[in-house]
Amino acid sequence: MATLNFGGVDETVITREEFTLEKAREVLKGETLAVLGYGVQGPGQGLDLRDNGFNVIVGQREGKTYEKAVADGWVPGETLFSIEEACKRGTIIMCLLSDAAVISQWPVIKKHLTPGKALYFSHGFAINWSDRTGVVPPADVDVIMVAPKGSGTMLRVLFKEGKGTNSSFAVYQDATGKALERTLAIGIGIGSGYLFETTFQREAVSDLTGERGSLMGAIQGLFLAQYEVLRENGHTPSEAFNETVEELTQSLMPLFAAKGMDWMYANCSTTAQRGALDWMGPFHDAIKPVMYQLYDSVKTGQEAQRSIDSNTKSDYRAGLEEELRQLRESEMWRAAETVRSLRPENN
Repeated sequence: MATLNFGGVDETVITREEFTLEKAREVLKGETLAVLGYGVQGPGQGLDLRDNGFNVIVGQREGKTYEKAVADGWVPGETLFSIEEACKRGTIIMCLLSDAAVISQWPVIKKHLTPGKALYFSHGFAINWSDRTGVVPPADVDVIMVAPKGSGTMLRVLFKEGKGTNSSFAVYQDATGKALERTLAIGIGIGSGYLFETTFQREAVSDLTGERGSLMGAIQGLFLAQYEVLRENGHTPSEAFNETVEELTQSLMPLFAAKGMDWMYANCSTTAQRGALDWMGPFHDAIKPVMYQLYDSVKTGQEAQRSIDSNTKSDYRAGLEEELRQLRESEMWRAAETVRSLRPENN
């Protein structure tokens, strides 16, 4: 492990050079990694581990997702099983089900958590809010986590490009004395760019805050507010969308992703620089109270309970699809379809 300084704060990180793929294979030699769920994280992590030479099986209920697993080369009865059979066979049970599915499947999973096994998560939700989820592992198993900081889709894409998605890691319970090595080996096996240390509690709270904040919720709210103001003042859908979303995602984000916000500012016009520097303060002051409200809602468990209540309803999927349909068919995102179709690579 290395200690690196991030803005004056020391953090523990693990790189591929320190914990090599060869070492990871040695640590997990003889283990059977049972990936439960083939939805968001399951395909990326499962396929990356398989391609890196680990012994991986998948547990998935029958249906469209099961057929996707078959299409990806998982063989029924050999590497693809029911959730219960995968739990029985696995020595490391990788619980990559949705949070709601973890709750519903917990009695099945727990039954097969025999001494010495490891229970793995990529999100701290179920453990951190165990008073609400009922997920309390037995004391004689390791409880570990590697949480890629990105979608399972991008984890797979970057892996195939020879890159990696940065991941956090944590050990909640070390029953065997080898929980940390198991954790880091999986982190390297799934293709992490580097690994940084966290706890189940910190990961759960920061993850829910990020999703509802700058990563998804806040950015849609910001986009929509600016788009609406431009449209209400006579700007066309194409102009409003390009000035709100397209220029950010296609031109500016690659600049500050590469070298930071200051470098992006330095590569814009002096007019843009002046306006950005003058207006970042008012936006910060307006948004920070909302971020405090959001963080408090997450930390106190209100957001977790809201998610549990919503996602365990029998008509949850239908309701979700309707909300997503409304978002998809809003004028801003219909304008996006046209703009995307006109990009040079699509013509």
